[in-house]
Amino acid sequence: MATISRNGCDLYFESHSRDPSEDGDGPALVFAHGMGGSHLSWYQQIPYFVKRGHRAVAFDHRGFGQSRCATQDWHPREFPFDLFAILDALEIERAALVCQSMGGWTGLPAAVARPDRVSALILCGTPGGLAIPEVVKAREEAARRIRAEGVRANAALAPDFPEREPEKAFLYDRLSAANPGLAPEALARMAEPSSQVEVDALTDYAVPTLVLSGSHDLLFPPELLRAVADRIPGAVFVPFPGSGHSTYFEQPERFNQVVSEFLARHGPDGVSARAS
Repeated sequence: MATISRNGCDLYFESHSRDPSEDGDGPALVFAHGMGGSHLSWYQQIPYFVKRGHRAVAFDHRGFGQSRCATQDWHPREFPFDLFAILDALEIERAALVCQSMGGWTGLPAAVARPDRVSALILCGTPGGLAIPEVVKAREEAARRIRAEGVRANAALAPDFPEREPEKAFLYDRLSAANPGLAPEALARMAEPSSQVEVDALTDYAVPTLVLSGSHDLLFPPELLRAVADRIPGAVFVPFPGSGHSTYFEQPERFNQVVSEFLARHGPDGVSARAS
């Protein structure tokens, strides 16, 4: 557990490995949470990937969880550079990224800006800020929902999830409620040009990329995320039938398996063969 300061924000992060004395022993895997989450959101992923030999890193985006940030200092354009600062603090040269929803605004820009530091990218329920018409339309609809219902709305889960798993739905809500909250004018910055990735920036893109989509995702529907995958060179699209926006939370067993298999197939820093 550690905190570093960067551009008006104290960034909180954690690093986990099978042997805490050997943090650099396994390939690094960084988890970037969504707007309703924090580093705690990944409690169903971190133990799984640590057991498989990864060094698992989770952090709080600026303005979320324990990463305190004033409204004037909150902007998504800072996300990838916050990530690089955390990697530097941990002396990690290269890592795979797992990015949920808002976390895609960290992952895709980071992969475009510094592909040498990103061994693989997993986009979960997120367009990553890719500037295509389908994303603009969905982002406007998501903003309408946030204004009307807040970021803790059930739109983040499949419609029947609270009835099927009321305890986990309650936990999801409480994890979201633990965030300090951001002013609407700050959240609106996600739509600014400096927060977007232009399609032209993907011309030479070669980072192995996986796009995961829940069939009941009301924020970024499957047809939109399939369009995103089609625009990212070499990207693989995997649907999650029956899941809402939060595939990692709603279907953790399949989520972990799909991500693990993708990492095993791509890049020199894939899953360690030492898994027990």
